[in-house]
Amino acid sequence: MAEIVLGAMLFGTRIGEAESFALLDRFVERGGRWIDTADNYAFWADPSGLGGQSEQVIGRWLASRPGMRDRVAISTKVGAQPTDPARGLDAMEGLSAPVVRSAMTGSLRRLGTDRVDLYWAHVEDRSVPLGETVAAFGELAGEGLAVRVGASNTPAWRVEQARGLAAGLGVPGWAALQLRHSYVQPRPGAPLESWAHRQVFPETLDYVRSCGLDLWAYSPLVNGAYGGADRPLEQAYAHPGTTRRVAVLAQVARELGATQNQVVLAWLLGGDTPVWPIVGASTPARLDEVMAARDLKLDAEVRARLDAAA
Repeated sequence: MAEIVLGAMLFGTRIGEAESFALLDRFVERGGRWIDTADNYAFWADPSGLGGQSEQVIGRWLASRPGMRDRVAISTKVGAQPTDPARGLDAMEGLSAPVVRSAMTGSLRRLGTDRVDLYWAHVEDRSVPLGETVAAFGELAGEGLAVRVGASNTPAWRVEQARGLAAGLGVPGWAALQLRHSYVQPRPGAPLESWAHRQVFPETLDYVRSCGLDLWAYSPLVNGAYGGADRPLEQAYAHPGTTRRVAVLAQVARELGATQNQVVLAWLLGGDTPVWPIVGASTPARLDEVMAARDLKLDAEVRARLDAAA
C-alpha cells in the first residue's frame, strides 16, 4: 500500500534543526514511516555550495531518539552532489561504481545508520555504462547496505534495461521509480523550470503497474500552487486542461470539506496505480494537513470526475 513520504530536502538549511526535529517527531506521531532525502540536499541553500545538511540533521535526530531507527525507513540518493560548488548541477558526481560506493559510505556516516531502506540513482548518468551503475547498486543491496534500490529522474526504458542487466548479473535490480507527478500535468513537450526533473506519463503508469515497481512522486503539490494564489503554476502548466482540472479539484474539495492538497494526495494514493507522494512541510500545521489526506477516501464517482477533466 502506498504511503505519504516526508520530504526532508530543506532540513538543516532553510528549515532549522529544532524545527526539523519537531516535524520529524510529528510525522512519526501521525503514523508516518518513510523519510526521503539525498546526499546533495540542499547544496543550493547552503553557503558551502555542497549538500549533506539534510542527512546530517536526520542522523542527529535518529541519534537523539533511542529506538527510532527501527520505526522509520530512510530513502536517500546518489548522483547529483556537486563536485564543484561554483558549477552546481553542471558538475554532478554521477553514477560511476566508485562514486556510488563512496557516496553510500558518506550517507551512512551522516545518517548514523548501518543501512538505507531505499537507495536511489538520483539523476541518470549516460557518461557511465549502465551495467557499471547497475552492478554497483546490486553490490550494495547484496551486502545489506541498501534494503532496496531504485532510480529517480530516469526514463522507463532505461529502468527496464537496467533491470534486465541486473537479472543477467544475478544482483538485485531497481525496484522503484521516482519522478515528478501531480494531478495537473504540464503541456507535452513543455520544458520544466528544473531541467533535471522528469515527468510521469500515462505510459509510465502502465509500465510500473505491469512490472510491479513502486512509483514515488516528488512535487505532488506543485510547490503549494493548489489553492495558493501567491504561488502560481509555472508556464509549462498553462493550457486548457489545467483550467479544467483546477476547477473540478476545487469543486470536489468543497463537497468533501477537504483542502485541495488533501484531494490531490488522496487521488495519488488511491488510484489503479498507487503513487507514493513525497511531501515537504515547513510547519506542524502543514504536516497535519498532509497526513490527514490518508483518511480521505474518494469514491468511484468522484475519482471518475477528477480523471475525466483533461
